[in-house]
Amino acid sequence: MDLIYWKDTERTGMVFTGLMVGLLSLFQLSIITVISTISLGALCFTVSVSLYYKILHVLNMGDGVPPFKAYLDLDISFSGELADQYTQKVIVAVVSAANSLKNLFLVGNLFDSLKLLALMYLVTFLGDLCNGLTVLIIVSFSPILLLTFQAKVDGFVAGIQANVDNAKDILHRIAQGGGPTPDTTPGGAKPKTQ
Repeated sequence: MDLIYWKDTERTGMVFTGLMVGLLSLFQLSIITVISTISLGALCFTVSVSLYYKILHVLNMGDGVPPFKAYLDLDISFSGELADQYTQKVIVAVVSAANSLKNLFLVGNLFDSLKLLALMYLVTFLGDLCNGLTVLIIVSFSPILLLTFQAKVDGFVAGIQANVDNAKDILHRIAQGGGPTPDTTPGGAKPKTQ
């Protein structure tokens, strides 16, 4: 989370610069070209550094320890219990997502399915305006914008939430056969008019 909220600006800047370069390159090139170019660049860097350390060792200017030995010795294997635990979490998440999608698409709850329908309708307009990579770039930098304009965003979200609550109330009353708006004053007391 420190990376997302720019707590360590140097590290976050490096990560997001790499992310931005990768996403921008996907605008112009295929994903195969981008992956192969990134792999080629990484291999050129690691081979060059390894050769440099070997030359230093041959010239008796270095200790001969490979530069990436700490990473080569790093144990990244899973124990059986840890693998089972992660597998169970993934299975539960996949089954839960599949169950939710089933309920949404097969109209398990009418209001939830209508909300998804409205969301997908709005997403079609978003798709007409920009492609998926533009949305991904915007989403990757949204925490910065959210922190900068937090008060304005909160006010905007509160207004939208009030409109959504009002629409839910109207739809709920229509679904129950109509009727007058419920009296929200305590005890049903009516305010005096002058």
